[in-house]
Amino acid sequence: MEDSYSIMRIFAGSWGLVFMFTAFLAVIVFTLRPGSRSTHRDIANIPFRHDDRPAGDTDTPEQTRQIKEARQ
Repeated sequence: MEDSYSIMRIFAGSWGLVFMFTAFLAVIVFTLRPGSRSTHRDIANIPFRHDDRPAGDTDTPEQTRQIKEARQ
């Protein structure tokens, strides 16, 4: 009879690899899914959202966009 370490090592070497590869592919597909471009653009612009005034507690990306458009 095999000890528990050997059983877990065999399981991790086979099915663990399959699980990790599947999880990796799921993260990539989730990131590159259609329709996520605007979400990623908003997240990427967070540091630049309030360049000329302090950030407010209730500002949303839409409010920030309207403020910037009004100034132009």
